Amino acid sequence: MSEIVKELTINPKAKALIFDLDGTLADTMPVHFLAYKHILMKYGIHFTPELFATLAGIPAVGTIEKLNEQFKTNMDAEVVGHLKELEYEKIMHKMKPVAPVVELAKKYHGKMPMSVGTGGYKRLAWETMYILGLDKYFDILVSAEDVGRPKPFPDTFLKCAELMGVGPTVCEVFEDAQLGIQAAKAAGMIATLVTGFYEVTIGQEI
Repeated sequence: MSEIVKELTINPKAKALIFDLDGTLADTMPVHFLAYKHILMKYGIHFTPELFATLAGIPAVGTIEKLNEQFKTNMDAEVVGHLKELEYEKIMHKMKPVAPVVELAKKYHGKMPMSVGTGGYKRLAWETMYILGLDKYFDILVSAEDVGRPKPFPDTFLKCAELMGVGPTVCEVFEDAQLGIQAAKAAGMIATLVTGFYEVTIGQEI
């Protein structure tokens, strides 16, 4: 489990909690990084933790499109994005929970409405929840397929609020990426960045 650096608490105004998944509840970033690194090697791209950090919160297809612009490559974004997801699925059992965020979710489970709002794909998102035993704490998960516009647009989190039956202004969103924080603010929600609460291990052996 990712080490707790300091304790995470909720905002006193919050009446409902929304959690991002990758990098927030689940320490999947090292696994995503390895999946990209393995796949992109075949296309001559040296994928570094620094480069990965600039793409945080962007779904696979969008990431490949950005890399095409940056490296003047012409990878088929849909195909390569799909290959990356398949690679990720092969090694996703290596992920770990993010301790301070998971502890918070367990603490408020059954006490206030909670949901997950992710830029990832629904099937893999639920697979992550099962691997980490988080499926018993959440019924609502809004994924990339459920909304027309991904983060930084507010649609993901607004859909979470709608499904929880609460107004956006009383929702607190926990995120690890700036795109997610922008989305939460655009939705008029309380935005909390979790990266200061645990040790990030991208690029290290897993």
